[in-house]
Amino acid sequence: MIASYSDLMQAVREQPEPQRLLFVFCRAELPDEASDEEKAAFERGEGGALTPVICVDKAPAEVSDFSVLLDESAQTGQSWDVVFIAAMAGRGGIEPSSDEAQQPLTMMVESVRMGHVGGYLPLDREGQAVALN
Repeated sequence: MIASYSDLMQAVREQPEPQRLLFVFCRAELPDEASDEEKAAFERGEGGALTPVICVDKAPAEVSDFSVLLDESAQTGQSWDVVFIAAMAGRGGIEPSSDEAQQPLTMMVESVRMGHVGGYLPLDREGQAVALN
């Protein structure tokens, strides 16, 4: 089971084909029509909606350490609470290109927007896996 970014990177290194990583960074927000109960839960760090604010694809070598992701995301000026990660496998020993990753990344953003996140690894700002309810 993958419980952290370092676990993910280890799993990526063990794959038979080279990988490309897809990242969708999301901010937790409270919907405008939230009830008082939902507002109180959100203040406790519970609930809310996850809105994609940044998406990017990277070769594993570019982001071998979680601190690299934190630094790069900070440079965008966008705050985020959870990052969803997926991996794309290459073929014939060739890593997928950034061009090849664009359509899957766009589809991933839309899936996250719709709340369909079951196939992705969610990590917090410390690089630890989080359980989403």
